[in-house]
Amino acid sequence: MKKPLIGVTALVDYGRESLWMLPGYFEGISEAGGMPVMLPVVSDRDDARGLMDTVDGLLIAGGQDVGPEMYGDTKLSVCGETSPERDVSDVMLLDEALRLNKPVLGICRGIQLINAHLGGTLYQDLPSQHPSDVCHRQAPPYDRPSHEVSIARGTPLWEIFRLESLPVNSCHHQAIRALAPGLQAMGVSEDGLVEAVYLPERSFLFAVQWHPEFSHKTDENSRKIFRAFVKNCI
Repeated sequence: MKKPLIGVTALVDYGRESLWMLPGYFEGISEAGGMPVMLPVVSDRDDARGLMDTVDGLLIAGGQDVGPEMYGDTKLSVCGETSPERDVSDVMLLDEALRLNKPVLGICRGIQLINAHLGGTLYQDLPSQHPSDVCHRQAPPYDRPSHEVSIARGTPLWEIFRLESLPVNSCHHQAIRALAPGLQAMGVSEDGLVEAVYLPERSFLFAVQWHPEFSHKTDENSRKIFRAFVKNCI
């Protein structure tokens, strides 16, 4: 059987003037039976359409903070580096994936961008806007869990794990503030942050705030996320 081709959004490094990729994204997809490929950063709708016509699924990876203008906010001093070019590219690719009803997996920045583009809002900085004792930005190594996520029964996440609580790793300072219309929460942290979402009207749009690309080598539940995604891309 031909392996599904999975497009992964590129990570942008302004200091090195380069696009790059963390191997965990590719490894997770490959181990689940897919063929990963890094996508270029695009600014043309036809290019985005051509790319999504070619691949069988889209993984929106981590990276810089989502530009606050996407959700109608003013950038605060506590907001980190943003990437306007990548915001544009990721939105175009997401739009085309939704138009074609192709599977989408969002990770970290991915869940934030999906939520912002579909009409939700974000915390620009958790320590100042949502202070908590929960560790959302752990120190290395990143494959170890730092907090728990409660899983909502009846959601795709519940069907995958059959667990009421899931230990996850965490490395972020932004998060969902107001959930976008249409998105449904699948997992919530101990301090009330939405950590996993899906879009019921689509065949597979699934996004998590944690990092299975770091934990897949040691954690079977992380591998299950990649397997569910790749299976839906076949």
